[in-house]
Amino acid sequence: MKNLLENFDIHLFLTEPLVRGDRVPLFRQIYRNIRQAILSRRLKTGSQMPPTRYLARELNVSRSTLINAFELLISEGYLVGKPGAGTFVAGELPDGLLLAGMRELDFSSLDKTDRNISERGRKTAEAEIVFSDSSEKSRAFGHSLTETEQFPMHIWKRIIARLLRKDQRKFTEYIDRFGIQGYPPLRRAISKYLGASRGLVCSPDQIIITTGSQQGLDLSSRVLLDNGDRAWVEDPNYKGSLGALTAGGVRIVPVPLDAEGIDVKAGKKLAGDARAAFVTPSHQFPLGTVMSFSRRLELLKWADHNSAWIIEDDYDSEFRYDGKPFPALQGLDAGKRVIYIGTFSKALFSSIRLGYLVVPADLVHSFVKMLLFTSFHAPVLEQLVLTDFINQGHFGRHIRKMRKLYAARQKFLVDEINRELGDHLEVRPTETGMHLIAWLKKGLSDAEIARKAREKDVNLAPLSFYCLKEKLPDGLILGFAGTDEKEIRRGVRRLQGCFDG
Repeated sequence: MKNLLENFDIHLFLTEPLVRGDRVPLFRQIYRNIRQAILSRRLKTGSQMPPTRYLARELNVSRSTLINAFELLISEGYLVGKPGAGTFVAGELPDGLLLAGMRELDFSSLDKTDRNISERGRKTAEAEIVFSDSSEKSRAFGHSLTETEQFPMHIWKRIIARLLRKDQRKFTEYIDRFGIQGYPPLRRAISKYLGASRGLVCSPDQIIITTGSQQGLDLSSRVLLDNGDRAWVEDPNYKGSLGALTAGGVRIVPVPLDAEGIDVKAGKKLAGDARAAFVTPSHQFPLGTVMSFSRRLELLKWADHNSAWIIEDDYDSEFRYDGKPFPALQGLDAGKRVIYIGTFSKALFSSIRLGYLVVPADLVHSFVKMLLFTSFHAPVLEQLVLTDFINQGHFGRHIRKMRKLYAARQKFLVDEINRELGDHLEVRPTETGMHLIAWLKKGLSDAEIARKAREKDVNLAPLSFYCLKEKLPDGLILGFAGTDEKEIRRGVRRLQGCFDG
């Protein structure tokens, strides 16, 4: 024990300072620090933790505070208590199981460096990284999966073949200024589509082609925010936007949501001088809230008054099942404070890796220059194929077909849950998007149910994983778009076994 205390560095897990008097209790702040240290491998699996009495003295908190944090970590499987021996980091990290529907990228086999790398590099290396598991055995209920079997791949292949026959130089030497910003005919097609379907006010010259929404988030952070700037994020929140901000040294300000979307009044109290707000107004991830019209105006007014930026991530607005989609926030933006992010990964298939930014005209030069110095431009052949796919009407037909299919799958999932799991889950249809939330009854833990589900090859995620400071009721995030009725029925029956005993 003496050697353990002599060699233990308190800074291994205390990456975020404890804030006394904060609305988040100290034990939860300590829990988050230790959990992140375990997931980032700073605390190795199987390693022994110092006694709570010692840690309490080092952190200047009561021992009961440490005990509460340890008990929570033990209950979720991050720590293991061994009678007579002490407390140890679990040998198998729970996030590989309880994120069911997501898997942590495993970098454990790669060499770590102790060299003096940049703060951005260190924060990037320590960020939580997850991705969807689309393996055949665990397809239900991945919330980022799309239906790929019914994509008109024969049409896509036909367009590729024609382009390859026509002019190979067009996509092998495409490196001029407009190539960096994106293929002009594709930008024109996107501009026309956004104006008609999303109510955007933009010209093709305001559109920048990206490799997806994640690059759009990263570019926006790089161009608009400096190290130390504060930015609002929705709580709960998509992990990708957090990673892009944290890596850039941005101070994240979690802002709660209500029935109308992000709580602007709460945001102003927390950080009225924030430089940006990252929002998903058309379909909040993961709660599914649609931001009300009055709340949109309130958010725009705050941004205009404070010269702040709004980054609007519109990741799956094509799939609205009751009425027309809400117009985008960008279309209401008289002060030109909104950067709009869109992607084709949800509308078509995830591996296409094409998305776009719509930025105010006076920012285009800055964004294009940043793109030039980071990744240059998105793959050109895919841009040419997508242009023809849109202009020939295939994109619109595919969206309409998928909208009907996804609506039917959602109804089937809701009916199956109500019939088979009504004693354990409460679920309601959603008007938009590709996932819904099943709320747990009887005080059950979403992390524990998700862990059990993963063991049964059911691919879902616990709502609690996406919460930053907010403590929401426990729920399970269930995707239905990429899961057919046979898989849905099988997934529900397997999930039923998670509640037995």
